Amino acid sequence: MYDPPLLRDRPRPVQVALGGVIPAILGAIAGVLLGVSSTAYYIWGLVAAIAAVVAGFEHQDGLGGADRGLVGGAIYGAALLVAHALVGTTAKVSLGSLPSLLAVLTAIIGMLLSALGGRIARGQREKAVRTAVAKENISP
Repeated sequence: MYDPPLLRDRPRPVQVALGGVIPAILGAIAGVLLGVSSTAYYIWGLVAAIAAVVAGFEHQDGLGGADRGLVGGAIYGAALLVAHALVGTTAKVSLGSLPSLLAVLTAIIGMLLSALGGRIARGQREKAVRTAVAKENISP
């Protein structure tokens, strides 16, 4: 069972790094890849999606994970757009007619993925407690 420390129990600099800096770095890399290869961009998006689910495990439940995912997803999307603009390459994937909506979309997706991670983690913790109680009741 994956059981990391809760984000709220970590030092403030670590919270900032995990909740803001890492999503910004992931988004900036995605922004560069956007102009390089559609395949690389989508694979990197999958890596970021997995990271969002894993980040949700650092919260007590899905609601806490959702809050973090909303913010992290917005940061990811904004960093993606800024990095892509700074690099100045032609996007290999369509950003639609209003690219700024990508940050809103990534925020929503991040919220859902991190909520999923938080919910899974809560279920695992509850199961571990039930198992421990059951073992305690069986022991003589």
